[in-house]
Amino acid sequence: MNERTPNTEFIDGIAAQFPEISVKVHSPRRVYIRIERDRAFELAQFLYREKGCRLSIATGIDTRDGFEILYHFSHDPTGVYYSIKTIVPKDDPKIRSLAVFLPAANWIEREMREMLGIEFIGHPNPAPLLTPENWPPGKYPLRRDFEAGERNGNDD
Repeated sequence: MNERTPNTEFIDGIAAQFPEISVKVHSPRRVYIRIERDRAFELAQFLYREKGCRLSIATGIDTRDGFEILYHFSHDPTGVYYSIKTIVPKDDPKIRSLAVFLPAANWIEREMREMLGIEFIGHPNPAPLLTPENWPPGKYPLRRDFEAGERNGNDD
């Protein structure tokens, strides 16, 4: 097998520990792993501690189904990215923070909290990063329902 393609044994090892996952091999160097939010923390720990992956970045998107979070882990020896995909419901926007064991998650979780309103439970420092001190509480610029006039804290 080419060193730059997903290793079937690698994926099978993940599936053995997390049989509930759904795996999509998007390309030779990109694998998406869908899991429920209450198991995303354990899967991230497994990729980091057991499989030797590192967190490159995470992304949050406000979708019709909820807030989709993708944690992008790189397996540097093979150059393959394994992205954990999970949905956080809009009526309960909470998920366990990876920053408690993975310092690389610190700032991006803070940004997602500030921009989307997702609470990262157990985060060591959830202070805002991007908005001014007078930013109105409950206003999240990357939510689908955010109005352009609200960007400066104006409700008109």
